[in-house]
Amino acid sequence: MDIFKKCYDFKEAQLARQAGLYPYFHPLSSAQEPEVIIDGQKMIMIGSNNYLGLTTHPRVKEAAIKAIEKFGTGCTGSRFLTGTLDMHNQLEAKLAKFLNKKAALVFSTGMQTNLGVISCLGTKDDILITDKFDHASILDGCRLSYSMMRRFQHNDMDSLERLLKGLDHNKGKMIIVDGIYSMEGDIANLPELVRLGKKYNARVLVDDAHGLGVLGKHGRGTAEHFGLEQETDLMMGTFSKSFAAIGGVVAGDFEVIDYIKHFARSMIFSAALPPALTAAVSAAVDVLQDEPELLTKLWHNADRMLKGFREMGYDTGVACTPIIPLMIGSREKAFALWKHLMAHGVFANPVMSPAVPEGREMIRTSFSAAHTEAQLDKVLEEFRTAGKELGLI
Repeated sequence: MDIFKKCYDFKEAQLARQAGLYPYFHPLSSAQEPEVIIDGQKMIMIGSNNYLGLTTHPRVKEAAIKAIEKFGTGCTGSRFLTGTLDMHNQLEAKLAKFLNKKAALVFSTGMQTNLGVISCLGTKDDILITDKFDHASILDGCRLSYSMMRRFQHNDMDSLERLLKGLDHNKGKMIIVDGIYSMEGDIANLPELVRLGKKYNARVLVDDAHGLGVLGKHGRGTAEHFGLEQETDLMMGTFSKSFAAIGGVVAGDFEVIDYIKHFARSMIFSAALPPALTAAVSAAVDVLQDEPELLTKLWHNADRMLKGFREMGYDTGVACTPIIPLMIGSREKAFALWKHLMAHGVFANPVMSPAVPEGREMIRTSFSAAHTEAQLDKVLEEFRTAGKELGLI
């Protein structure tokens, strides 16, 4: 058997391309802004996670340029050896202070953060407890850890407690959840997660990839949103959403972060975050603290769009954040809606099986502080027109 046979037999993507129904890998020819150029066409972008609109903020761009001028383009080494710059340490100190934690550690991507943190903390003698809708990076980190993994129904605290009751009380345990779920747009029930964690002697790790820079009065994420920053054991975040770069961070007690620093393989065996991105993230944190009106505008836009979609008659599920899914429930109609939007200057993300179960096909939208009222009016107009034509509303 040829190991490549599966590759030669894979025809679905090519057939979708030929049918004009391939929604992936469309190249942008412009900056990641509320309005972009895709395939030569100007479109309103409601598919990115640029929540604060900082990808083109003057202070963020200037910081990145200055870092390149001083440090060059890359670190060419692991943080363990030659890759650590003083600006990495400065960023970690800034993030620890921002997140109200004792220490923080920066990774080169968000995916690497979860892989490294979870796989080094979990051993074959531990149990990792995950929500069934947790991000793939969490699940992969659990698999790499060799820990026993147990899953509870999405955001169902009764399901979680039933699971915890049946676990070996002598084993180490950690509950791992998303702060904001990236498809559903709902928020983890952190108060109950923390309560159950204490009751059953389980630590709590929150993946705030979509919560950092979005939730909380100061944008510190899910724990700040619920007033549980000290009760949440570990907080993970990415820089590829609100902070307009790439990379990741984990924050918690000094001893825990120091252990992760010395045992997380995805950090030890990977090159350090490049200078330009390190500086960009640092500047983005400063902008968020200096311009709190960005959070106000983000939530104004999110609330307006959620209300608009619901008033039209779209099913937005349990969404309550800037991520708003429109539940279509049909592969054919979801593709038809996506094609209408593309043809009329709106870029959104169709989500199909196997990414979601059959019958839960959706159009995933996400909104930014940088979207204008005129752009949002246009988006609502196209969803209204297409929804009526397709019998969705």
